[in-house]
Amino acid sequence: MAALGASRLVARNCALIRLTSLSNGGTCINHYKFSSKAFNEWRHQVIKCQPWSKSNSQRCYFMIGSSKCHRHFISKSQECFLNVKNTEIGNVAQSSSVRPSIFSEKWLKKDALSGTLPPWKLQNVADVQFLRSFHGSPSLKAAPVPILWMILKPAQKLLAIILGRSIRKWWRALPPNKKELFKEAARRNKWKIVLGLCSLGIIYIMFYFTHLEETPITGRVRLLVFGKEHFTELSQIEYNMWMEEFKNKMLPERDPRYQVVKKVVSHLAESNKDVPQISEFQWTVHVIEEPDINAFALPNGQVFVFNGLLTAVKDIHQLSFILGHEIAHVVLGHAAEKASLEHFLGFLSLILLTMIWAACPRDSLAIIGQWIQAKFQELLFNRPYDRTLEAEADKIGLLFAAKACVDVRASSVFWQQMELAETMQGNPKLPEWLSTHPSHENRAEHLDRLIPEALKIREHCNCPALASEDPRLIFRLSVQHLLQTSKEGDPNVTDHGKTNVNLPFIEKKMPVDVLSGELSR
Repeated sequence: MAALGASRLVARNCALIRLTSLSNGGTCINHYKFSSKAFNEWRHQVIKCQPWSKSNSQRCYFMIGSSKCHRHFISKSQECFLNVKNTEIGNVAQSSSVRPSIFSEKWLKKDALSGTLPPWKLQNVADVQFLRSFHGSPSLKAAPVPILWMILKPAQKLLAIILGRSIRKWWRALPPNKKELFKEAARRNKWKIVLGLCSLGIIYIMFYFTHLEETPITGRVRLLVFGKEHFTELSQIEYNMWMEEFKNKMLPERDPRYQVVKKVVSHLAESNKDVPQISEFQWTVHVIEEPDINAFALPNGQVFVFNGLLTAVKDIHQLSFILGHEIAHVVLGHAAEKASLEHFLGFLSLILLTMIWAACPRDSLAIIGQWIQAKFQELLFNRPYDRTLEAEADKIGLLFAAKACVDVRASSVFWQQMELAETMQGNPKLPEWLSTHPSHENRAEHLDRLIPEALKIREHCNCPALASEDPRLIFRLSVQHLLQTSKEGDPNVTDHGKTNVNLPFIEKKMPVDVLSGELSR
C-alpha cells in the first residue's frame, strides 16, 4: 500500500508539474529526492526546472512534502515561481501537505545568509535519486471570447433555422395517430413542461443578475458579459482594418490639422489624468482626409478623426467636446457593454428563430417572420440602448471638456449647427426611434440641461473666466438674421445644390493655425 500510495503521489505530482511546465513554457529537466534534518526527516521530491529564459543564473525547484516546512521558504512576498502569472499554483501547493511547492535556489541562498531560513542544503549526489525527465510544449494561445462569438454568431443563426425547418418537416411527416399521441403526452405532462420552461427562465434571469456591474463614473448598472480585456485583440484587428482602408488618406504628423487634433486629445487626457480609465491608455491620433463629419475611438485608445469634422466645427471648444465624447465611449466601456447586450439577447433570438421556422407552414412566411423578429429586436432594444449610450457619452464628454477648461456652452451650439445645416440642405430627417443616435435637436437640449453643472465643475478646476458673449445667444441671433434674410430673397445655393449656411454673428476660428494659437495660450 505504501508503494502504491507513493506511485500515485509521484504520478499526480508529475501531472501537476507537467501542467505547470506547459503553462510557463518551461522545460523540466530532472527529478530528485532528498531528506534533511531541517525538514524533520521528511523525504522530499525535488524537480529542477529550466525556464525559457536564456539566463541560467537562477534555477527553480518543485518540492513535495509537508506544507509546514514549505512555509520556511515560500511566502506571498517571495514570488519564486517560473512565472508571476502562476502564483495560484504556488498558493495551492502551500495549502496542501502532498502538493508540490516551488522555490528558487537563488532566493533560498539569499534567505539562508540573511538568517530567515534554517541552515540546510541539498544533499550530495549520492543522496539524490533520479526519477525521470520530460520536456514541455509551448503554450497555445486561445482566441478572445468576442472574436469566437462573432465567428459563431452566423453559424448559430443558421443552425437555428435548420433545426426549426427540420422540426416542421418531421411533424408534417408524422401520421395523424402519432400526432395525437404526441399531443396527448404533452397534455399529460404539461406541468412538467411548464416547470422546465420556468427553470430555464430562472437560469436565464440568474445569469443576467450575476453579470451586472456599475459603469465607471456614472454608476449606472449594466449587463457586462465581456470585459475590456476581451476586446484587446478585437480592437487591434479593427484598428488594422481601418489602417488598411485609409492607408493612403492618413494625414502626416507634420500636417497642422493633425497637430491640432493631437494637442486637443493630449490636453483632454492630461486634464483628466485623475480618471484611472483615461490614464491607463496611450491615446493615439489618426486624421483621415475624408469629407465625412465623423470621429470615433477604438477600445484600445486609437482615435480616428475625419477631416470633414474639422471643417464642420466652428472653434476649438466644439472640437474638444466632440473628442471628449469619443474618449468617453472608451472610458465607459461601451463597446463591451453593447456586445454583452447583443450576446444576451442573441440566445432569446435563437429560440424565437427556431420557433418561427418550426411553426410557419412555408419558408417564405418563415423569412418574413424572421425579418419581423429582427426588426422588432432592433427597434425595441438595440437602437434605444445605443441612444442611451450616446447620451451618456455626451454627459461624460462634457465633464471631460469642463475639466480641460473648455467653453462647454459651445457643445450644444455644435448640434444646433448640424440641425440647421441639414434643414438648409433639404436632407430628409430620420425619426429618432429609427436612429442609433439622438436627434440633433434633442442632443442640444440635453446638453443645455447639463451645461450649468459643467460650468460649476469648470469653476471648481480654477479655469479662466469665460467670455461674456454666450455662443448659444450668438447662434440664435445668427439664425434670426438668416431667417430674415431668406424672407427677402432666395438663399444662396451652390452649384452642387447645397445651401451655404452663412451665420454672420459667428466668427469661425478655423483655419487650424488659429486653433494652434488658442491651444498654446
